[in-house]
Amino acid sequence: MSTPTDHTRTATAPSTAAPETSSPATRGARTGRILQLTGLSLGAVAFLFPFYYMVVGSLKKTTTGDVSGALPGGFTTANYRAINGAISLGRSLLNSGIVTGGVLLCTLVFGVLAGYALARLTFRGRGTVFATLLLVQTIPFQLLMLPLYALVVRNYGLGDSYLGMMLPFAINSTAVFLFRQFFLQLPASLFEAARIDGASELRILWTIALPMARPALLIGVLLTFIGPWNEFLWPFLVTKNTDMQPLAVSLAGFLSNLQGTVANPTGALLAGACVLALPAVALFLVFQRHFTHTNIDSGVKG
Repeated sequence: MSTPTDHTRTATAPSTAAPETSSPATRGARTGRILQLTGLSLGAVAFLFPFYYMVVGSLKKTTTGDVSGALPGGFTTANYRAINGAISLGRSLLNSGIVTGGVLLCTLVFGVLAGYALARLTFRGRGTVFATLLLVQTIPFQLLMLPLYALVVRNYGLGDSYLGMMLPFAINSTAVFLFRQFFLQLPASLFEAARIDGASELRILWTIALPMARPALLIGVLLTFIGPWNEFLWPFLVTKNTDMQPLAVSLAGFLSNLQGTVANPTGALLAGACVLALPAVALFLVFQRHFTHTNIDSGVKG
């Protein structure tokens, strides 16, 4: 005969649950996740290794040119000092900054104005202008270089000048296309409401369109910066004055005479590549956190 105490012990006795086992679907998802992370990690290493090799090789006393050059050790700044003594890095960087800054300013101003007009204004021939814009993008710049040289240097007399180096890149068809596509995505009711309130087109562009176009502006800056900063052939044709040459032209002249002038030619070559690539990488890292999604529909009621 059972007693109340036995019932209490039976009710309060802890139950022994079976150990949880992961299902095949859970194990498969975990395995897929591990494989995905492994593949991404290997891709990241393969992508970053050339940059790592470039930096390490530029700082070594002796660079062999093979994979062993990626091993750290024996660091020195002699390669950078050799470049600075040969071309004056400060002056070359200033020239590149002036040319690139002028091109960026012209590209953003003209690109925003032209992109807004093609996207939000109605005028005769707008489709023809846009088709011509797309056609211009298919023509390589090298085909236009000789007539541009005759026009800019001989007719305008802009040789050995910053303006002569900036003029062919002042209007970027890619930037115009980028801004046009972005302005087309904005709600039309925003512009219609502003026009009903009596705002002019420039006021609409400045107070409504531009604040929303921040991601497009940043992308336009990055895309435009890379071209004039790394441009070599056009500045080389326009100016022969070493005090006016941008960094890419000065480095090309220095790197063409490496043999017999420096103790580590390969290291000097990698050092020049680091100096040329550093501003573009720094600009991307600064602007990267600003590439966020913007809810452009938040300004419309209903």
